Amino acid sequence: MTEEFHRIRRLPPYVFAEVNAAKKAARARGEDIIDLGMGNPDSRPPEHVIQKLIETTSAPRVHGYSVSRGIAGLRKALANYYQRRFNVTLDPEHETIVTLGSKEGLANLASAITSPGDTILVPNPSYPIHQFGFIIAGAAIRSIPAKPDEHMLEALHRAVKHSIPKPTALIVNFPSNPTAYLADLDFYRELVQFAKKESIWILSDLAYAEIYFGEKIPPSILEIPGAKDIAVEFTSMSKTYSMAGWRIGFAAGNRKLIAALTRIKSYLDYGAFTPVQVAATAALNNPQDYVEKIRTLYKERRDIIIKGLHSAGWNVPSPEASMFAWAPIPEQFKSMGSVEFSKLLLKEAQVAVAPGLGFGEYGDDHVRIGLVENTQRLRQACRSIKHFMHAYTK
Repeated sequence: MTEEFHRIRRLPPYVFAEVNAAKKAARARGEDIIDLGMGNPDSRPPEHVIQKLIETTSAPRVHGYSVSRGIAGLRKALANYYQRRFNVTLDPEHETIVTLGSKEGLANLASAITSPGDTILVPNPSYPIHQFGFIIAGAAIRSIPAKPDEHMLEALHRAVKHSIPKPTALIVNFPSNPTAYLADLDFYRELVQFAKKESIWILSDLAYAEIYFGEKIPPSILEIPGAKDIAVEFTSMSKTYSMAGWRIGFAAGNRKLIAALTRIKSYLDYGAFTPVQVAATAALNNPQDYVEKIRTLYKERRDIIIKGLHSAGWNVPSPEASMFAWAPIPEQFKSMGSVEFSKLLLKEAQVAVAPGLGFGEYGDDHVRIGLVENTQRLRQACRSIKHFMHAYTK
């Protein structure tokens, strides 16, 4: 009875726990910690969405069980979004489903399609649920490079040739969390061709589709002809509309995968609270001025943090998308690894970041910096980091 349960044994210690504990202790001492570690939007959702939620909760018949696959109006709103944004036609009845955030959808689909011992291809580094959803389901993970280029494609071909058993599914996430990498349609075209030839499912995480800063607009893998034969894509209201705590996301694409997720969810939940779904429908169907406002906000924050870190002597690449900067650990601290460097930054600069090791072993030479504080706090963080960097380079 002293042994851990089987599935729990497959999960490593929570990498972020040490930094979180140090952050909690620092705040208990009264220190002013600027927390750039968690991707938690700090903006208020659109006012008309909040008002729709309030209005809908007043109706007497909306407080019972909802529908696990989502109300029809919200699934139709998602299909309309894909049509206007990507020129992709979806059948709301058979090619869409509402999830309790994209994270829940990814994890439950992993359980639905995985047999013990299956091999799953996952970029490293990547968002933890991409690998651990499948690990919990009993799969073995094979890491591939995270950047959408010829090296990733070559690794995919090697994985098919040398993995036993042959891989059954591939996870992709562009714009990426944590790396902020962007993929284009040419890359997706090669990916779809590869997956169809090898009979491999593709699960695409497109949670950051609307958070981009330049002329490169993130595409959907479903734009590629034939992609729906092997691909499903997850999107979310969390970042686009600052509705992270509302827990509304979607899956769209391949009918067989949508049906599998629909079936397993029917045993596990009754869907999101109906007024939340109605409010999410209003977010998707009404004018999208708010999305442009959020995009502009994150771009301003990105420019401040990148300029400030460069001034501090920390050469961090400027992300083209997402709400994160993927920062290589400065050379003089690189041997520490990401966890110890994050703890040092917290202690000396009172700035919390996410250690890259939490996203996979190949992320241990980076930390992730979230654009989740206002401009004044970001400038304060950069000044503190500059003082810290100068003190350690004397």
